[in-house]
Amino acid sequence: MLKLRDLEKREELLAPYAQTSKATKGRVYKEEEHQYRSCYQRDRDRIIYSTAFRRLEYKTQVFVNHEGDYYRTRLTHTLEVAQIARSIARALGLNEDLVEALSLAHDLGHTPFGHSGEDALDEVMKDYGGFDHNTQGLRVVDFLEERYPNFPGLNLSYEVREGIIKHSTPFDRPRPAVSFESKGSPLLEIQVVDIADEIAYDNHDLDDGITSGLIKEEDLGVLKLWADKSKEIKKRYPKIKGEVRKYQTISSLINTQVTDVITQTEANIRKFKIRKPGDTVRIPERVVAASSAMQAMRAPMREFLTENLYHHYRVVRMSNKASRFITSLFNVYLDKPEQLPPTTQSRLKKEEKHRVICDYIAGMTDRYALDTYKKFFEPYERV
Repeated sequence: MLKLRDLEKREELLAPYAQTSKATKGRVYKEEEHQYRSCYQRDRDRIIYSTAFRRLEYKTQVFVNHEGDYYRTRLTHTLEVAQIARSIARALGLNEDLVEALSLAHDLGHTPFGHSGEDALDEVMKDYGGFDHNTQGLRVVDFLEERYPNFPGLNLSYEVREGIIKHSTPFDRPRPAVSFESKGSPLLEIQVVDIADEIAYDNHDLDDGITSGLIKEEDLGVLKLWADKSKEIKKRYPKIKGEVRKYQTISSLINTQVTDVITQTEANIRKFKIRKPGDTVRIPERVVAASSAMQAMRAPMREFLTENLYHHYRVVRMSNKASRFITSLFNVYLDKPEQLPPTTQSRLKKEEKHRVICDYIAGMTDRYALDTYKKFFEPYERV
């Protein structure tokens, strides 16, 4: 039988620069640790059972949920990030439990309708502290989730909370957080989740774009990374069918990028003499990174996605529509806050009105936001 001390003993086999659960900076509210789970395993479980995590199933990645069952949602994207991140962490000797918890939590603060929903809330909140999903994710786990009698939120460990607020990709720019170390780079485990997120959305958005018909597979030949992998797959399997060929090409792309990150990161760890977890604080650049050659090949792919998928007229049209939904809902509640549910209304006695409304809308799923909009603006819709 493995107890907590046995799990902590196992972590001693990790690389010296891995963050161990025994070395955690702890929780805001003191708790006795679990007999059979490390603090990061416990964090992972609390995240999985949270309301915000379940709602990710009906929140947009690129395509709104009702557009088709095949497309990624924010939940399936999160699971794919966790799989990629754990693979990288395992190869580098990092703490997989911490990486998994960070992966599962990294999008908890996302709004309905993806980044268009986030931009709309940031605009209406510009005079009241603004909005970004990293900060909102920390609010979710620190305050908004109500599951325990002795403290608000989920009372997660310092390291998981730090990873949420510092999550950084080209789409996520972390804001300074006073209660967390602001210098240098974050823990290697946090950096692993950041790059796993990039790999996941680049390749899976490509997959969904092809499936939707917004991206034509024959147009991808201009991308060296795609062309090389597609040619390799066709050579290996001459009679391969279209759908399977696409799947195998995407899989090969992910595998190639993950392998590159592992190899380059190992070199960076040696270069920067990373010997313990705190060593990343003195490094201004990311230690967990792709090689310069891979970055050069990924850049055109990201530009292609931006031009042909994210800026496709159908995606832009839906994003613009979503922005109007969010703004209209916010203004309706702002005008008459008594239309908010009783549990949310009760917060108005102690909290600022704009932030309470923002929290409520940010927690909505795509479907719930659409249904709520209909109730307010369609005259024959039952309220």
